[in-house]
Amino acid sequence: MYSRIFSLAGGHAAIAVMLATLSGTAAEAGPRDKAFFDSVAGEWKGPGEIVAGKYKGTKFNCTLKGEPAEGKEAGIKLDGTCRVGVFTQPMSAFIAAKGNGYTGTFLDGAAGKGLDIVSGTVANNRAVMGISRAQLNGALVARVDDQNSMNVTISVKVEDRMVPVIGMTLGRQPDTMAVGSIR
Repeated sequence: MYSRIFSLAGGHAAIAVMLATLSGTAAEAGPRDKAFFDSVAGEWKGPGEIVAGKYKGTKFNCTLKGEPAEGKEAGIKLDGTCRVGVFTQPMSAFIAAKGNGYTGTFLDGAAGKGLDIVSGTVANNRAVMGISRAQLNGALVARVDDQNSMNVTISVKVEDRMVPVIGMTLGRQPDTMAVGSIR
């Protein structure tokens, strides 16, 4: 049970890693969002904490790598791991533009052990993605403060209000590829 809760919690955070800011008109959204997803690709690391519910106070760390979706559409493919103590959980997600919003999956989607991304918008300095699994509905909000840091909050709908359950702060990791010259 703990592994499944951790998987869902960490995964919500993982999905948010590659989302963030851009403003403009609806007509500009496609190219603007594509440019954004292309620009936030890379490796991100950071701590998170479950802030509500049975596992309140549980801290975890994630290492995630994102690549822009192939083709002309806005989106991202995400792979990595999240760790709680000695337990490590693989993470994967795919987010793609569809119409005026976004769709996608975390892990194997709601039909398996994961979640579906059912909607989304990117505006100003924040991205909001709708998430769903059976009777669980919620939102993932990612806010980019600068090019190298991102704050993520995941909330679930309880009756008629949204309750924050996970918070995360992620930092962009520098490219470690060695560069040299030939003489």
